[in-house]
Amino acid sequence: MSIVRKRLSPEESRSAALEAASAILIEAGPQAVTLKAVAARMGRTHANLLHHFGSAAGLQMALAAHLTGSVCDSIAEVILQNRDSEPDPKRVVDMVFDTFDTKGAGPLATWMILSGNENALDPVVDAIHDLIDEIGEGHADKSMHEDTLAIVLLAMGDALLGEPLAKSLGLPREAARDIAAKLLMASPRLAPRFKGEEAN
Repeated sequence: MSIVRKRLSPEESRSAALEAASAILIEAGPQAVTLKAVAARMGRTHANLLHHFGSAAGLQMALAAHLTGSVCDSIAEVILQNRDSEPDPKRVVDMVFDTFDTKGAGPLATWMILSGNENALDPVVDAIHDLIDEIGEGHADKSMHEDTLAIVLLAMGDALLGEPLAKSLGLPREAARDIAAKLLMASPRLAPRFKGEEAN
């Protein structure tokens, strides 16, 4: 008896591929995120994924955009829809740091850059830039862009060196996250957003 495989729409196929790639990234690291490995995880053909992403580099770029887009959507929801609740910058910081660390975006971007993909961080930068423009006042909101730069750099560095560096300095593992949360609370633009007030 043959098994009939469900035919997925292009959107469903692409989404399933990115979910499979995310699982492989977490389990085995960025070097394991290949078209062949993702196709095998999905029970699809290599040619099917090649059609959607063009190459392994295209798949990895799409994965970076997928991971960052997900966390940016969550952050926007926290800041823009929950203005009446108590400020919780730690929650936002944890989302960003977890994306780079436990979800693998930091090692993925680093590995892509070292493999010669100079545009590896473009999806990350674009997604975060769009989020900050949505929350703030577009390109004119320089203070929020500076805060974002600092937090993303902290998150990226923490994903790669945070544990050994904090240990060698005699600091707790959460030190970089605590610093990022303090930056958010001190921001002239973001702090009022957390408190449900209008920025001046």
